[in-house]
Amino acid sequence: MRLENIVWDARDPRSLGRFWAGALDARPITDENDGFEARLTLSGDAFLDLCFQRVADPSSSPARLHPDLRGGADQREVVERLLGLGAAYADVGQGDVPWVVLADLEGNAFCVMEEREVYRDTGPIAALPLDSADPGRDARFWAEITGWVPGRGMPGAATLRHPSGAGPLLELCPEPEPKLGKNGLHLDVRREAGEGDPTERLVALGARRISEPGEYPWLQFVDPSGNEFCVLPAP
Repeated sequence: MRLENIVWDARDPRSLGRFWAGALDARPITDENDGFEARLTLSGDAFLDLCFQRVADPSSSPARLHPDLRGGADQREVVERLLGLGAAYADVGQGDVPWVVLADLEGNAFCVMEEREVYRDTGPIAALPLDSADPGRDARFWAEITGWVPGRGMPGAATLRHPSGAGPLLELCPEPEPKLGKNGLHLDVRREAGEGDPTERLVALGARRISEPGEYPWLQFVDPSGNEFCVLPAP
């Protein structure tokens, strides 16, 4: 399996998707009223797809996954460009910090980070912080299902990144509180050609299946900390 998608629940997928495609200079590949996708090339044949799916009532539960964007020496210019695309300043209780917190068109908070050496080769998304009840355990879980490898990141987080060294860090961060409801953003992994049903393997690793057989073309699970993810069929 490989990590393929970052998925946003959205009231207006086309509008929100076009915002994020513009913000990250990603190439649109699906542009429809009920679904928008854009591809962010990482390195060579490595990529992440940004997917926006229509839901009538997006989750209002505290966010457990969000993108941290690379600002670095150009942080102020990046912030101004995002504000021009429709972002707004947001207060999530961050206090006096060197990064800038913004919200997208549907109120999803994200950060524009200051200069950090660990973000040097990440591209426009510096990191994907994901709340975890046990960061070490969950890093082992996500490494097993994505093929990503340990890397350097935020103190206190367990960090993975693509084996090429390109693309964002996946940071498993100590959760401020247990999960309360459905995540508004989630990750998808895709099976490789010839790979069978991974349910037994994933359950053995600590996941729990939350979709019924045949309910969708993909399989839905939660990781050991309750964060939703999907397993897509082989290409």
